[in-house]
Amino acid sequence: MNTPKDLLEKYLQAKDLNRPSLILDCYTPDAVLTYSIATDTISFPDKVLGADAIAQTLVRDFRKNFDCCKTYYVCDRIAGDDRRIDFMPWLVIMRQVSNTALRVGKGYYRWRFESGARGLQVCAMHIRIERMDIFEDRNAKMLAVLQSALPYPWLPPATLRETFARLMKQAPGFAFLDVFREPVGKPA
Repeated sequence: MNTPKDLLEKYLQAKDLNRPSLILDCYTPDAVLTYSIATDTISFPDKVLGADAIAQTLVRDFRKNFDCCKTYYVCDRIAGDDRRIDFMPWLVIMRQVSNTALRVGKGYYRWRFESGARGLQVCAMHIRIERMDIFEDRNAKMLAVLQSALPYPWLPPATLRETFARLMKQAPGFAFLDVFREPVGKPA
């Protein structure tokens, strides 16, 4: 039987590794995906209905625009239960296909789960995108350094702070990381 942690990990495997069938395995057929976006550097539909459409949006369409993606859950532990996770901060480091730019973003997820014939599945998901910054990185060296420096997919906040502080100290070109050292705060 799936646990919330299993489902969160399968979601990242689907999105980051371009495996849309995993969305169909771990989301209910009528699952709902919603977005709230605080930046104009990326866009998604406000609402997506159904596992097939979610797989299209989060995996197939996403992959047309972004690759070399790693999404990190920024937490010490999962705060939730078998019905819901109300706040799960994330950090993403990826490359934009069209111009090889580095994309670094942060936000949070909300998850809802339900049990059915296939065990525990995601029935609702909300993605908040707080920041999605773009940096020139034609040779993908910054992308490689950042991704290799962080544990994937579970990233303790202290590790995020320490790693980004160290990188900024070692190379002035990483000064842009300052706004990403802290995960997004929980909404009021």
